[in-house]
Amino acid sequence: MTGSMNSDVQNRLQWSLLSLRLGVFIVMVMWTFDKFVNPGHSARIFEHFYGISGSTDIVAYIIGAVQLVLVLAFLAGIKKRITYGIIFVMHGLSTLSSYNQYIDGFNNLLFFTAWPMWAACFALYLLRDQDVKFTVK
Repeated sequence: MTGSMNSDVQNRLQWSLLSLRLGVFIVMVMWTFDKFVNPGHSARIFEHFYGISGSTDIVAYIIGAVQLVLVLAFLAGIKKRITYGIIFVMHGLSTLSSYNQYIDGFNNLLFFTAWPMWAACFALYLLRDQDVKFTVK
């Protein structure tokens, strides 16, 4: 009985981690596509939230290409220590760089959705060895 219960818990954990990975991927890949579809938006984000001005479309495309490789590797579970770690740090920087939006929270409620996603990134990083459902070995 204990063996089957342990196997059931392991199966539920694997499906849970897959759902977190897919959810994080969906957000990250949309942010990535935004760099290709609307590179001017990326330039405004870099300037407003990170203080980096003068970004061109080419810079957005290059960052987008690197980010696309990263998020696809993350989705596939390749080099989890590295890819999950980078996703966690990237999203953390994005979350923390939005600090002004949290001051006027009721006019910027959507910015608060970054916190549970950052927590999901953290959980995935901590449990990366158990996240094996549909990953590349």
